[in-house]
Amino acid sequence: MAAIDDELAGAAITAKVGAFYEEHPYPPAVDDLKGYRRKWDERRRRADAHLFWPHEPYRDDRSILIAGCGTSQAAKYALRWPRAQVVGIDFSQASIDQTERLRRKHGIRNLELKQLPVGRVGELARSFDHIVCTGVLHHLPDPDDGLRALRDVLELGGAMHIMVYAPYGRAGVYMLQEYCRRLGIGTTKAEIRDLAASLKVLPPDHPLRPLLRNAPDFRDEAGLADALLNPQDRSYSVPQLFEFLAGAGLAFGRWLRQAAYLPQCGALLLSPHQRMLSRLPLADQYAATELFRGSIAQHSLVAYRDDHPTRREVDFEGDAWLDYVPIRLPDTIVVEERLPPGAAAVLINRAHTYTDIYLPIDAPQKALFDAIDDHRSIAQIAPDPASHPVARILFERLWCYDQVVFDMVGMDSRREKRR
Repeated sequence: MAAIDDELAGAAITAKVGAFYEEHPYPPAVDDLKGYRRKWDERRRRADAHLFWPHEPYRDDRSILIAGCGTSQAAKYALRWPRAQVVGIDFSQASIDQTERLRRKHGIRNLELKQLPVGRVGELARSFDHIVCTGVLHHLPDPDDGLRALRDVLELGGAMHIMVYAPYGRAGVYMLQEYCRRLGIGTTKAEIRDLAASLKVLPPDHPLRPLLRNAPDFRDEAGLADALLNPQDRSYSVPQLFEFLAGAGLAFGRWLRQAAYLPQCGALLLSPHQRMLSRLPLADQYAATELFRGSIAQHSLVAYRDDHPTRREVDFEGDAWLDYVPIRLPDTIVVEERLPPGAAAVLINRAHTYTDIYLPIDAPQKALFDAIDDHRSIAQIAPDPASHPVARILFERLWCYDQVVFDMVGMDSRREKRR
């Protein structure tokens, strides 16, 4: 009986969530993707590919599944990767219809769409090199089943991009969700407008205030409804997230933007606790740093099958790092004005939301940074062994601060030639 009751409860939640997204498709529909298409040139694609597959040759023809594609995400990926085969699924027909309009408007030929819940992805009878599932699993009645279903259709050497909510940075959201439940606030346009007006008079120290200032979810009715009125919503702390992955047969690869989770980046670098934090296993470092920061609202990460055959970790012990090929991430900007003492430049990744995450570099380091051409190895950029200590510190920092990714293909043969 308990199993039957759970199944009925899950079906009821699925129906509620489905009806919610039919009424409030998310994200808000967009009419034109020309600017998005122009943004994704070959250099950006190569950097993105090596973020997910540092250990494999660059390819732009992978099979890609967008699981829970919403109103535009699948169309964006098809434009981003014009030689890839992209499949978008969503259980909201309204979202599929909007994506289909974008497909027709932009003449997108490498995109297939299907109304299908994530948990039934196996019905496609296909497997994929790359699976993108962002902002979806935490709305499922059984996220574990959903993630296992996705793992079942991930190729052996494939990579998954997952985003789920995080609890501490969403404390204000969960307070307002409970507030709305207590008042019986529904999802009509009038109720959402009244809710938006009420948020304008929140106390200035309310935990929701930072998200109201910074998060795009609160800037329109669909986003506001998705954040505060969604019938199903859960979040994952770092330890819970690692358990979630392991339970589905997945291995953590990296954070999409990792500096916020590392004690050697940003404000924590100056903390008396930095050395204690750095001695912890990596998963515990991430968990402690999440608690210290206190405002991480979502986790975005790369995951692989736990039986992935060729994955290699980025490692700056020994000398293997000399044969990595650094590739600059396109969101990096170089600031050369009003610098800290001793700095020749400050590097900032514009995708970061924390103002303490920036990397000052001195003149010798800047010379090495400027020499990055996305094709030469670190050993070729810094051929003099006397420069290797400086190079190791710099490129490890560039990696931690999300300034570069590495192409690790052919590193063994480069090492042999070097020796």
